[in-house]
Amino acid sequence: MSVPKTIDFAPVALFCYNRPRHLQKTVEALLLNAEASNSELYVFCDGPSNHLQRENTDAVRTYVRALAGFKKVTVVERESNFGLSRSIVTGVTEIVNAHGNVIVLEDDLVTSPYFLRYMNDGLRIYRDCERVASIHGYSYAHSHRVPETYFLKGADCYGWGTWKRAWKVFNNDPSALYKMLIDSGLSSEFDWQYPYPYMQLLHDQMNGKNDLWAVRWHASAFLAGMFTLYPRESLVYHIGFDTGTSYNHNCPRFLDPLHVRLSKTPVTVELISNIEVVSEVAAMHRAYLRRFRWLLLYVGIRDRIHRILNRRRSRATTPVS
Repeated sequence: MSVPKTIDFAPVALFCYNRPRHLQKTVEALLLNAEASNSELYVFCDGPSNHLQRENTDAVRTYVRALAGFKKVTVVERESNFGLSRSIVTGVTEIVNAHGNVIVLEDDLVTSPYFLRYMNDGLRIYRDCERVASIHGYSYAHSHRVPETYFLKGADCYGWGTWKRAWKVFNNDPSALYKMLIDSGLSSEFDWQYPYPYMQLLHDQMNGKNDLWAVRWHASAFLAGMFTLYPRESLVYHIGFDTGTSYNHNCPRFLDPLHVRLSKTPVTVELISNIEVVSEVAAMHRAYLRRFRWLLLYVGIRDRIHRILNRRRSRATTPVS
């Protein structure tokens, strides 16, 4: 597969922490993209949160220091633990300020061999379209009635790309975003008429209960009236539910809303002049979000049962003085 040398390829920012095996799968899949050899790779390695994480974070750094196959590899090693949110927000800001655009991956995303082609095509075609916030590689839709590429309002986080002009709308303050959504009467629309609790996630951030950066990016783009482009056939597969920082659990496949088959063919990106959410796509997306909510319910019940059982075991093994 040949790649034209005259195309300017967007840099890839890869964020990792303490999962060397996941990271290796992510990198190996990315290297199967023909465009990898023309793409600069920036690897952001977060620092360990405690001494127990040191072995895994060291293993990650050893692995990425030896990476080859990309146009250039730059490794950024954080001395302290930034956490996922700060790491991504800081890293994306640094890259778009230096290059004007970026493709973003985390260390639990396996990509199709056609991922970089799609991302670069999308970033090129919609570069100057002010209503487009980002290009997204993962797709929730599987019906052939859905167009080859389609739009959803807001932004997303499973293999995506953006430009400096769009990233400028990012607001890091969940309280401000929550208030703007309430004051503008958009809270119901933001929650997709309640299939998914995006507003609750923002409210929890205000109270320090989570640190999910993606809901702030989604809310920022949503409030700005911006949209994200998706492929009908997914170009990204999520492998991190077993160890991820957002949902730390083993997820049964029948409950996993992110389970998809990677596209085996390229996705053609053509300019869509009428940027809006197609009704067929909206219905499928609501169904997906309902399924994701069932997953959250399952996780909450399972984790609560585990906490109760662990407390009982702890009491049973505590010696009586």
